[in-house]
Amino acid sequence: MSDLHLGIRVNEFSMLDDQWHIIREIVRLAKEHKPDAVLIAGDVYDKSVPPIDALQLLDRLLVWLNELGIAVYMIAGNHDSAERVSFAASLLEMSNVHISQVYDGKITPLSMQDEFGIINVWMLPYLKPSTVRLYFKDKEIVTYTDAVSAALGNVDVNTDSRNILLTHQFITGAVQSEEELYVGGSENVNASLFDAFDYVALGHMHRPQNILRDTLRYSGTPLKYSLSEVNQTKSITMVDMGSKGDTRVTEIPLTPLRDMREIRGTYAEVTALKNYTDTKTDDYVYIVLTDENEEPDAISKIRTIYPNVMSLRYDNKRTQSDVSHITARSYDSKTPLDLLAELYAIQNGQPMSQDQMDYSKELLEKIREESV
Repeated sequence: MSDLHLGIRVNEFSMLDDQWHIIREIVRLAKEHKPDAVLIAGDVYDKSVPPIDALQLLDRLLVWLNELGIAVYMIAGNHDSAERVSFAASLLEMSNVHISQVYDGKITPLSMQDEFGIINVWMLPYLKPSTVRLYFKDKEIVTYTDAVSAALGNVDVNTDSRNILLTHQFITGAVQSEEELYVGGSENVNASLFDAFDYVALGHMHRPQNILRDTLRYSGTPLKYSLSEVNQTKSITMVDMGSKGDTRVTEIPLTPLRDMREIRGTYAEVTALKNYTDTKTDDYVYIVLTDENEEPDAISKIRTIYPNVMSLRYDNKRTQSDVSHITARSYDSKTPLDLLAELYAIQNGQPMSQDQMDYSKELLEKIREESV
């Protein structure tokens, strides 16, 4: 699993109760399926300095898995502080909890054994070019592909054995959700860099998906965290490794405490008793009203039925013709550079020049690299 984002708030709603529920669900499934190990591929927390509630939840997850005798392998993602995630890592190894250290130019595999032999587990936390550049001064490291290539080029993978890699990067071809917009593809990492590994447990993308092969996989978030995810089925991924070359991947769906969904219709339709009777009205809902005339204080009235309204917007002739009305759907597939270019064109009546585009891209990449 990956991208737990413990402690996240979505539209100012705390997801902590939902996260406690889904962690219990995951532990129940672990107890049922009895895996040898649980892999957590980054973005354990939502913030680099997580709230105490998030720390307590991770602590409880690790204790529960340890009580079941299940090994844990966990890496830091871009939302995490690698230093905080790796705190007490050496001590925790005595409990079979293995956490990636802060990247220092080297990664060393850990080993598991079964009836088919050795399985090497490699843990590569989220990497930025600036981080890797410190340890490979003789290499030109500009892109994220350069960074991961340098890091993996410095390890000796025994391809006669089975090898698992945990990593947290944006692999070229991955499908993004609305909060995962990257600057001009600058964070792309080529999938071919992972050819030596029998299974790659990926974190970073919220949508569960395979990249080019079944064994190069994002497990996705265990819960829905945005409007763009409402139609996704959240899951954890079970990986059965037999002999070399025999790896089977299965999705196990998760049942949330509250679903996240979109409700569309007129105000009368949305508030009609027959349309919400026998439904889970405590779900997180995004309301889209199609009335041509706005209902006064509609969101307050609708909250008497659906207490967890994430947002309310209108979709009618006025909003469809209003070029300034930008919704999540309209920028879902656009990068920050695309949005900046659109804003510039609106304000200046002409598109950005190529020099301006190149300069803006460079600045955005620098801002993102320094802020993550």
